[in-house]
Amino acid sequence: MIDAALSRMGFQPRQIHYTLRTAIGACIALLLAWALGLEHPQWAAMSVWIAAQPTRGMLLEKSLFRCLGTVAGTVFGVALVMVAGDQPWVLVLGLAAWVSVCAGIGNIWRGYASYGAILAGYSAAMVALVDTAHPEQIVPLGIDRFFTVIVGIAVALVFGWLFSPAQHPDALQGRVRTLTARLIRDMAARLCGALHAAETEHRAVLSEIASIEEMLDPHASGSMRSRRVAKTLRQVLVAQVSALLWMRSERSFPHARELSDALVDCANCLEQADSDTAAVRHLRQALACAQGDATLHDVLQRLHGALGQTLTLEASTERLLKVFAPHALHRDWVGGRQVALRAFVTLLLVGSFWVISGWKPGAYTLLGTAVMVSLFSTFDNPALVMRLVIVGQVMGLTMALVCRWLVWPWADSQLALLFLLMPFVFLGALILAHPRTARFGYDYNFLLLIMLQPSYPLKGEFVPSLMGILAMLAAPCLALLAYQFIFKNSTAQRAQAIRDMMLTELEAMAADPGAVQHRGIWQARLYHRLIHLIRLSDKIGKTDVSTLDYCLNILQIGSLIMRLHALTDSTALDASSARRVQSALGRLSRLRARPQRAVNALQRMADCRHAGHLPRPEVLQQAIKGCAALCSGGLQVQQSPRAHYR
Repeated sequence: MIDAALSRMGFQPRQIHYTLRTAIGACIALLLAWALGLEHPQWAAMSVWIAAQPTRGMLLEKSLFRCLGTVAGTVFGVALVMVAGDQPWVLVLGLAAWVSVCAGIGNIWRGYASYGAILAGYSAAMVALVDTAHPEQIVPLGIDRFFTVIVGIAVALVFGWLFSPAQHPDALQGRVRTLTARLIRDMAARLCGALHAAETEHRAVLSEIASIEEMLDPHASGSMRSRRVAKTLRQVLVAQVSALLWMRSERSFPHARELSDALVDCANCLEQADSDTAAVRHLRQALACAQGDATLHDVLQRLHGALGQTLTLEASTERLLKVFAPHALHRDWVGGRQVALRAFVTLLLVGSFWVISGWKPGAYTLLGTAVMVSLFSTFDNPALVMRLVIVGQVMGLTMALVCRWLVWPWADSQLALLFLLMPFVFLGALILAHPRTARFGYDYNFLLLIMLQPSYPLKGEFVPSLMGILAMLAAPCLALLAYQFIFKNSTAQRAQAIRDMMLTELEAMAADPGAVQHRGIWQARLYHRLIHLIRLSDKIGKTDVSTLDYCLNILQIGSLIMRLHALTDSTALDASSARRVQSALGRLSRLRARPQRAVNALQRMADCRHAGHLPRPEVLQQAIKGCAALCSGGLQVQQSPRAHYR
């Protein structure tokens, strides 16, 4: 009956149960921190909101990294205040440098490790700036900060472990099996010339791959077994991408009935949960039948090794994975550097205003800005998110004023202050549970708790309190300006950055004489970046086949580069052919600046009829078409710094 009433009001029963029990945990942490004599018990309640997660594994891992980040940030904040003394410029420079480094690292790392790095940055700001008038009390403040966070995490863990479900990998693994069976069946049909897949089908497959990959890191949280399963599932996704690229690159097929039948049998077994060993056996049979086609053999070998490890989990499959790429993931080094520079410049400007003006509430502005330019920098479109953050903060700050000046004056003890605060905490649970206001909920709770200090008797005046509120509200506005004008970032720009990274790696690979030794790393990173590119394209509603064609062109050129590097170590080439190979590699290493020269060098090699050891003319023509397609995309005007692909 209660759930029905909540549904009529627009609440989702499952979500409101989660937020209400989190609010209860926050109130318990508030009382527990007060009972332990901690000076800022509201920080414990804040930690419950931050640490709460829908599953046990995510809760455990986030709590761990929250502890580590808090320790690192607290230690640095205490040390910085002790070093700075009465020199606020030292404090501003130290915080700007620390927060920017942590924010940059957080944008390079993945999962909750990223969260821990960012938390270490703004935790130092929370310790150093909360009570700037009394730097001699920084050590007790740091200790208080640490123990309130520990209390909040402990309460969140207890509540989460009692009421949150455990991770269930079956659903995710089932999606991977279904998609793999579909792709293998399509490969079998394509071998017989019976499949003419529509472009929309390719987009749907890529979107499903990207959707599954995005769930792998949360799925791996809190368990070594889950992490191992997620790693093997990512190998399967990479193999699926290679299969899809092969189907788009091949246009004519010899008669291959035995190979096709083996693939169909493998797909049938994948659709039956109790036939894992048989599925791997049929795929091994198909692998033996594909010995005459190097490209297809490589695709099937990748699928065989990944499925062998994922489905059967046999020790012998570890040997097969050695033929694959090492486990290399996309890291946004360029984006991390931009985030760090943006945070440093913004905090330096805000801190300079605080120091020069002497406006005491400016410390709150600097604190809020440190949180905004670091915590939200990992979002795909932080400028858009900041607009929502501003609304949530206005709600939280307004309720903080109401609580402090209209409700708390009725209290006659510190315990009464805590009980009078609790209705506002439960209001945050309702805000977070309703679909129309959920996006404002966390900012409401964060600002409400950071601005209210439940110390009795109450001190202070209304005007300074209002100035503090306005100073804190200025932080997201300044962060919004920073996101819009300092290394402006959006989902579309992130997608373009990944495209540029792929091209940069091609150039670096062509210029590196030892590229053949790193072939696996290049392939793994290319496929992973392709998956990320599809995910970003889905978010902006611009996923099309041109994205896949773009990556196919890069894959073809990259494969040719590897063949050319292998030929440079061969003694079978005559002097003329060797010069052509070296010339082509040199031109490909400057593909961005002079793409037409790369096309001309490959064309001269294709026209060389007497050198039988050079790549086949049809392979060279495919690479020439790929270069031409990349040229038509405006390569000649796109310049970006190189990042070595290793």
